[in-house]
Amino acid sequence: MHFMETQNCIFCKIVSGEIPSDKVYEDAEILCFRDLEPQAPTHVLIVPKIHIASLDEVEESKEHKELLGHLMAKVSVIAAQLGLSNGYRLVNNCGEDGMQSVKHLHFHLLGGRAMGWPPG
Repeated sequence: MHFMETQNCIFCKIVSGEIPSDKVYEDAEILCFRDLEPQAPTHVLIVPKIHIASLDEVEESKEHKELLGHLMAKVSVIAAQLGLSNGYRLVNNCGEDGMQSVKHLHFHLLGGRAMGWPPG
């Protein structure tokens, strides 16, 4: 990771508080906030507070494994807090073909309506 990547990253700026967000959940390792262009009645983004560009950049390190395990364990907590008792979808876009628009690892948590399939 380069300093310029984090300095110019919109999600790093949201994590630092430089850019305001509508926070839904926060702890020492992750931040969850409402998406500005929701694709469902409930649409939030879950981001790690450290800058990892994408799933392609996740390492086999203990730090990354613990971080992603923590994030995944909090998904159901966040979903319950948002009242998504009838289900939800968790999405990660990775790379250009995956339509990743922000180069900071993040997951979309969508709910509040039935999801269609196939998604793409």
